[in-house]
Amino acid sequence: MSANVQAISPLWEVFPSRGAAAAEKKEGGGSLFGEIFQTAIDNVRESEDTIAKQEYLLSTGQMDNPAQLMLDLYKGQVSMSVLVQLREKALNAYSELSRMSL
Repeated sequence: MSANVQAISPLWEVFPSRGAAAAEKKEGGGSLFGEIFQTAIDNVRESEDTIAKQEYLLSTGQMDNPAQLMLDLYKGQVSMSVLVQLREKALNAYSELSRMSL
């Protein structure tokens, strides 16, 4: 492993906007994965809204910093990628669980 690889942090630290609530639900018997998945969906929606607003401002000539749109587009791509990866992991886990015999 390379020296610049950071330690893996718990998932509720990856999504700090709902981190405390997710950690409390985990301890209280709630679904931490459901909370993280919902946070990922919310992040994608927020990114799409931000991008739409910035595109409107750019097309009407009201945007002061066009580079911000590119940054927001990249953030949107990353949030969508995280959501797709979470979905794939959930489907793979479900498939594995359904193959298990009791």
